[in-house]
Amino acid sequence: MRSIWKGSIAFGLVNVPVKVYTATEDHDIRFHQVHAKDGGRIKYDRVCSVCGKSVQYADIDRAYDSPDGERVILTDEDFAKLPAAEKHEIPVLQFVPSEQIDPIMFERSYYLEPDSSTPKAYVLLAKTLEKIDQTALVHFTLRQKTRLAALRVRDGVLVLQTLLWPDEIRAAEFESLEGVAEPRPQELKMAETLVESMSGDFEPSEYTDDYQIELQKMLDETIASGGKKVIPVAEVEEETEDAEVVDLVAALQRSVEAAGRRTDSTAKEAPAKKPAAKKASGTKSTAKKAPAKKSASRARKGA
Repeated sequence: MRSIWKGSIAFGLVNVPVKVYTATEDHDIRFHQVHAKDGGRIKYDRVCSVCGKSVQYADIDRAYDSPDGERVILTDEDFAKLPAAEKHEIPVLQFVPSEQIDPIMFERSYYLEPDSSTPKAYVLLAKTLEKIDQTALVHFTLRQKTRLAALRVRDGVLVLQTLLWPDEIRAAEFESLEGVAEPRPQELKMAETLVESMSGDFEPSEYTDDYQIELQKMLDETIASGGKKVIPVAEVEEETEDAEVVDLVAALQRSVEAAGRRTDSTAKEAPAKKPAAKKASGTKSTAKKAPAKKSASRARKGA
Protein backbone atom coordinates (compact mmCIF):
# COMPACT_ATOMS: atom_id res chain seq x y z
CA MET A 1 0.00 0.00 0.00
CA ARG A 2 1.03 3.59 -0.57
CA SER A 3 0.26 6.29 1.97
CA ILE A 4 -2.05 9.11 0.85
CA TRP A 5 -1.36 11.50 3.74
CA LYS A 6 1.35 12.22 6.32
CA GLY A 7 1.00 14.21 9.50
CA SER A 8 0.39 13.70 13.20
CA ILE A 9 -2.35 13.15 15.75
CA ALA A 10 -2.56 15.93 18.34
CA PHE A 11 -3.47 14.07 21.56
CA GLY A 12 -3.28 16.79 24.20
CA LEU A 13 0.41 17.60 24.48
CA VAL A 14 1.33 14.28 22.88
CA ASN A 15 2.20 14.31 19.18
CA VAL A 16 1.77 11.04 17.28
CA PRO A 17 3.33 11.04 13.75
CA VAL A 18 1.33 8.83 11.35
CA LYS A 19 0.89 7.83 7.73
CA VAL A 20 -2.62 7.35 6.34
CA TYR A 21 -3.63 4.50 4.02
CA THR A 22 -6.97 3.70 2.40
CA ALA A 23 -8.35 0.71 4.31
CA THR A 24 -10.82 -0.57 1.73
CA GLU A 25 -10.87 -1.25 -2.01
CA ASP A 26 -13.51 -1.82 -4.65
CA HIS A 27 -13.43 -5.24 -6.34
CA ASP A 28 -16.14 -4.48 -8.90
CA ILE A 29 -15.23 -5.31 -12.50
CA ARG A 30 -14.90 -2.11 -14.51
CA PHE A 31 -16.48 -1.63 -17.93
CA HIS A 32 -15.88 0.94 -20.69
CA GLN A 33 -18.39 2.41 -23.10
CA VAL A 34 -17.58 1.34 -26.67
CA HIS A 35 -19.00 1.66 -30.15
CA ALA A 36 -21.08 -1.51 -30.63
CA LYS A 37 -20.10 -1.68 -34.31
CA ASP A 38 -16.30 -1.86 -33.98
CA GLY A 39 -15.49 -1.88 -30.23
CA GLY A 40 -13.82 1.54 -30.28
CA ARG A 41 -13.69 3.42 -26.96
CA ILE A 42 -16.09 6.33 -26.56
CA LYS A 43 -14.27 9.60 -25.86
CA TYR A 44 -15.65 12.64 -24.08
CA ASP A 45 -14.85 16.24 -24.78
CA ARG A 46 -15.32 19.18 -22.40
CA VAL A 47 -17.34 21.63 -24.48
CA CYS A 48 -18.49 25.07 -23.33
CA SER A 49 -22.25 25.50 -23.67
CA VAL A 50 -21.81 29.21 -24.51
CA CYS A 51 -19.03 29.36 -27.14
CA GLY A 52 -19.16 25.73 -28.22
CA LYS A 53 -15.38 25.33 -27.97
CA SER A 54 -13.43 22.52 -26.28
CA VAL A 55 -12.02 23.67 -22.93
CA GLN A 56 -8.80 22.41 -21.36
CA TYR A 57 -8.94 21.32 -17.73
CA ALA A 58 -6.58 24.14 -16.68
CA ASP A 59 -9.14 26.69 -17.91
CA ILE A 60 -12.04 25.23 -15.90
CA ASP A 61 -13.27 26.82 -12.65
CA ARG A 62 -16.09 25.78 -10.33
CA ALA A 63 -19.42 27.58 -10.08
CA TYR A 64 -22.45 27.61 -7.79
CA ASP A 65 -25.97 28.23 -9.08
CA SER A 66 -28.19 29.85 -6.45
CA PRO A 67 -31.92 29.03 -6.14
CA ASP A 68 -32.59 32.51 -7.59
CA GLY A 69 -30.68 31.72 -10.78
CA GLU A 70 -27.45 33.56 -9.98
CA ARG A 71 -24.18 31.85 -10.93
CA VAL A 72 -21.10 32.44 -8.79
CA ILE A 73 -17.71 31.44 -10.26
CA LEU A 74 -14.97 30.59 -7.75
CA THR A 75 -11.26 30.06 -8.41
CA ASP A 76 -8.62 28.12 -6.46
CA GLU A 77 -7.61 31.39 -4.80
CA ASP A 78 -11.13 31.81 -3.44
CA PHE A 79 -11.17 28.31 -1.92
CA ALA A 80 -7.75 28.91 -0.34
CA LYS A 81 -9.29 31.72 1.76
CA LEU A 82 -11.78 29.39 3.46
CA PRO A 83 -11.12 28.21 7.03
CA ALA A 84 -9.77 24.68 7.36
CA ALA A 85 -8.12 22.58 10.01
CA GLU A 86 -4.36 22.20 9.99
CA LYS A 87 -3.65 20.12 6.88
CA HIS A 88 -0.99 17.99 8.54
CA GLU A 89 -2.58 17.54 11.93
CA ILE A 90 -5.41 15.36 13.23
CA PRO A 91 -6.59 17.09 16.43
CA VAL A 92 -8.45 14.98 18.99
CA LEU A 93 -11.61 16.90 19.91
CA GLN A 94 -13.33 14.60 22.41
CA PHE A 95 -13.66 11.00 23.61
CA VAL A 96 -17.18 9.53 23.44
CA PRO A 97 -18.77 6.12 24.16
CA SER A 98 -18.48 4.04 20.98
CA GLU A 99 -22.14 2.97 21.03
CA GLN A 100 -23.24 6.61 20.76
CA ILE A 101 -21.99 6.87 17.16
CA ASP A 102 -24.74 5.68 14.83
CA PRO A 103 -23.26 3.38 12.12
CA ILE A 104 -25.19 5.34 9.49
CA MET A 105 -22.71 8.18 10.02
CA PHE A 106 -19.64 6.16 8.95
CA GLU A 107 -18.28 7.09 5.54
CA ARG A 108 -14.73 5.93 4.58
CA SER A 109 -12.09 4.03 6.55
CA TYR A 110 -8.32 4.60 6.72
CA TYR A 111 -5.46 2.77 8.43
CA LEU A 112 -2.93 4.82 10.40
CA GLU A 113 0.68 3.62 10.54
CA PRO A 114 3.24 5.08 12.97
CA ASP A 115 5.65 7.38 11.14
CA SER A 116 8.41 7.39 13.73
CA SER A 117 11.46 5.31 14.59
CA THR A 118 10.08 5.01 18.13
CA PRO A 119 6.28 4.50 17.87
CA LYS A 120 5.79 4.59 21.63
CA ALA A 121 3.21 7.41 21.50
CA TYR A 122 1.25 5.50 18.81
CA VAL A 123 1.08 2.33 20.92
CA LEU A 124 0.16 4.38 24.01
CA LEU A 125 -2.82 5.97 22.24
CA ALA A 126 -3.95 2.63 20.77
CA LYS A 127 -3.75 0.82 24.12
CA THR A 128 -5.57 3.68 25.85
CA LEU A 129 -8.47 3.54 23.38
CA GLU A 130 -8.71 -0.24 23.79
CA LYS A 131 -8.76 -0.02 27.58
CA ILE A 132 -11.36 2.73 27.94
CA ASP A 133 -13.55 1.31 25.11
CA GLN A 134 -14.21 4.77 23.76
CA THR A 135 -13.87 6.44 20.38
CA ALA A 136 -11.94 9.65 19.76
CA LEU A 137 -13.63 12.31 17.65
CA VAL A 138 -11.12 14.15 15.45
CA HIS A 139 -10.90 16.56 12.55
CA PHE A 140 -9.27 15.20 9.39
CA THR A 141 -8.46 17.37 6.35
CA LEU A 142 -7.90 15.57 3.06
CA ARG A 143 -7.87 17.19 -0.41
CA GLN A 144 -8.84 20.60 1.03
CA LYS A 145 -11.92 19.15 2.72
CA THR A 146 -12.23 18.89 6.49
CA ARG A 147 -14.33 16.05 7.87
CA LEU A 148 -15.39 14.94 11.33
CA ALA A 149 -13.92 11.47 11.95
CA ALA A 150 -13.86 8.67 14.50
CA LEU A 151 -10.52 7.29 15.68
CA ARG A 152 -10.60 3.76 17.08
CA VAL A 153 -8.48 0.60 17.28
CA ARG A 154 -8.75 -2.55 15.13
CA ASP A 155 -6.38 -5.45 15.81
CA GLY A 156 -3.87 -3.11 17.45
CA VAL A 157 -3.91 -0.65 14.52
CA LEU A 158 -5.43 2.83 14.70
CA VAL A 159 -8.31 3.22 12.25
CA LEU A 160 -9.76 6.57 11.22
CA GLN A 161 -13.33 6.59 9.86
CA THR A 162 -14.71 9.79 8.40
CA LEU A 163 -18.23 10.66 9.52
CA LEU A 164 -21.08 12.35 7.76
CA TRP A 165 -22.20 15.67 9.21
CA PRO A 166 -25.62 15.49 10.93
CA ASP A 167 -27.32 17.54 8.19
CA GLU A 168 -26.06 15.05 5.57
CA ILE A 169 -28.27 12.29 6.97
CA ARG A 170 -31.85 12.38 5.76
CA ALA A 171 -34.74 12.05 8.19
CA ALA A 172 -36.68 8.79 7.80
CA GLU A 173 -40.24 10.09 7.55
CA PHE A 174 -42.66 7.72 5.83
CA GLU A 175 -46.41 8.14 5.97
CA SER A 176 -46.87 4.41 5.39
CA LEU A 177 -45.56 3.75 8.92
CA GLU A 178 -47.97 6.13 10.61
CA GLY A 179 -50.86 4.59 12.53
CA VAL A 180 -49.69 0.98 12.09
CA ALA A 181 -50.94 -1.35 14.85
CA GLU A 182 -48.37 -2.83 17.24
CA PRO A 183 -47.51 -6.54 16.77
CA ARG A 184 -49.34 -8.96 19.10
CA PRO A 185 -47.31 -10.75 21.83
CA GLN A 186 -47.78 -14.10 20.06
CA GLU A 187 -46.40 -12.65 16.81
CA LEU A 188 -43.38 -11.19 18.58
CA LYS A 189 -42.68 -14.51 20.32
CA MET A 190 -42.77 -16.42 17.02
CA ALA A 191 -40.49 -13.87 15.36
CA GLU A 192 -38.00 -14.12 18.23
CA THR A 193 -38.03 -17.93 17.92
CA LEU A 194 -37.23 -17.62 14.23
CA VAL A 195 -34.40 -15.18 14.95
CA GLU A 196 -32.90 -17.56 17.51
CA SER A 197 -32.96 -20.43 15.02
CA MET A 198 -31.03 -18.30 12.50
CA SER A 199 -28.53 -16.78 14.95
CA GLY A 200 -24.78 -17.36 14.90
CA ASP A 201 -21.36 -15.63 14.98
CA PHE A 202 -20.49 -13.30 12.13
CA GLU A 203 -17.75 -14.72 9.89
CA PRO A 204 -17.14 -12.34 6.92
CA SER A 205 -15.29 -15.04 4.95
CA GLU A 206 -18.48 -17.09 4.75
CA TYR A 207 -20.10 -14.50 2.49
CA THR A 208 -19.14 -14.02 -1.15
CA ASP A 209 -20.08 -11.66 -3.95
CA ASP A 210 -21.75 -14.21 -6.25
CA TYR A 211 -22.54 -11.62 -8.91
CA GLN A 212 -18.89 -10.63 -9.39
CA ILE A 213 -17.78 -14.28 -9.35
CA GLU A 214 -20.28 -15.28 -12.04
CA LEU A 215 -19.50 -12.16 -14.08
CA GLN A 216 -15.76 -12.95 -14.05
CA LYS A 217 -16.54 -16.56 -14.99
CA MET A 218 -18.63 -15.39 -17.95
CA LEU A 219 -15.85 -13.05 -19.12
CA ASP A 220 -13.22 -15.79 -18.89
CA GLU A 221 -15.40 -18.23 -20.85
CA THR A 222 -16.13 -15.62 -23.52
CA ILE A 223 -12.41 -14.86 -23.94
CA ALA A 224 -11.61 -18.59 -24.15
CA SER A 225 -14.26 -19.26 -26.81
CA GLY A 226 -13.40 -16.16 -28.89
CA GLY A 227 -15.81 -14.84 -31.50
CA LYS A 228 -17.02 -11.43 -32.55
CA LYS A 229 -17.36 -10.22 -28.96
CA VAL A 230 -13.62 -10.60 -28.34
CA ILE A 231 -11.35 -7.98 -29.91
CA PRO A 232 -7.53 -8.33 -29.76
CA VAL A 233 -5.94 -5.70 -27.54
CA ALA A 234 -3.77 -4.45 -30.41
CA GLU A 235 -6.89 -3.43 -32.32
CA VAL A 236 -8.49 -1.42 -29.53
CA GLU A 237 -7.54 1.96 -28.10
CA GLU A 238 -5.72 1.76 -24.78
CA GLU A 239 -7.42 4.29 -22.48
CA THR A 240 -9.85 7.11 -23.02
CA GLU A 241 -7.73 10.23 -23.18
CA ASP A 242 -8.59 13.20 -21.05
CA ALA A 243 -9.17 16.56 -22.74
CA GLU A 244 -5.58 17.63 -22.02
CA VAL A 245 -4.22 14.41 -23.51
CA VAL A 246 -6.32 14.82 -26.63
CA ASP A 247 -4.95 18.36 -27.07
CA LEU A 248 -1.40 17.06 -26.55
CA VAL A 249 -1.84 14.30 -29.13
CA ALA A 250 -3.20 16.81 -31.64
CA ALA A 251 -0.23 19.11 -31.03
CA LEU A 252 2.20 16.23 -31.49
CA GLN A 253 0.44 15.21 -34.71
CA ARG A 254 0.81 18.73 -36.06
CA SER A 255 4.50 18.69 -35.10
CA VAL A 256 5.02 15.41 -36.98
CA GLU A 257 3.28 16.80 -40.05
CA ALA A 258 5.36 19.97 -39.91
CA ALA A 259 8.54 17.91 -39.58
CA GLY A 260 7.45 15.86 -42.59
CA ARG A 261 6.96 19.01 -44.67
CA ARG A 262 10.44 20.22 -43.73
CA THR A 263 11.92 16.85 -44.70
CA ASP A 264 10.18 16.96 -48.09
CA SER A 265 11.42 20.50 -48.68
CA THR A 266 15.00 19.50 -47.84
CA ALA A 267 14.80 16.49 -50.13
CA LYS A 268 13.73 18.68 -53.07
CA GLU A 269 16.70 21.03 -52.56
CA ALA A 270 19.27 18.23 -52.17
CA PRO A 271 19.63 17.30 -55.92
CA ALA A 272 20.63 20.88 -56.81
CA LYS A 273 23.71 20.64 -54.53
CA LYS A 274 25.02 17.29 -55.84
CA PRO A 275 26.43 18.59 -59.20
CA ALA A 276 28.50 21.18 -57.36
CA ALA A 277 30.02 18.46 -55.19
CA LYS A 278 31.01 16.40 -58.27
CA LYS A 279 32.84 19.35 -59.90
CA ALA A 280 35.02 19.76 -56.82
CA SER A 281 36.56 16.30 -57.24
CA GLY A 282 40.13 17.50 -57.99
CA THR A 283 42.90 16.78 -55.45
CA LYS A 284 44.07 20.39 -55.16
CA SER A 285 40.57 21.77 -54.83
CA THR A 286 39.76 19.30 -52.09
CA ALA A 287 42.94 20.15 -50.23
CA LYS A 288 42.11 23.84 -50.29
CA LYS A 289 38.57 23.36 -48.97
CA ALA A 290 39.41 20.95 -46.15
CA PRO A 291 41.06 23.54 -43.85
CA ALA A 292 38.14 25.88 -44.32
CA LYS A 293 35.71 23.25 -43.02
CA LYS A 294 37.88 22.57 -39.97
CA SER A 295 38.15 26.26 -39.26
CA ALA A 296 34.40 26.72 -39.49
CA SER A 297 33.89 23.76 -37.17
CA ARG A 298 36.29 25.21 -34.60
CA ALA A 299 34.54 28.58 -34.84
CA ARG A 300 31.19 26.98 -34.08
CA LYS A 301 32.60 25.14 -31.03
CA GLY A 302 34.14 28.37 -29.75
CA ALA A 303 30.78 30.12 -30.08
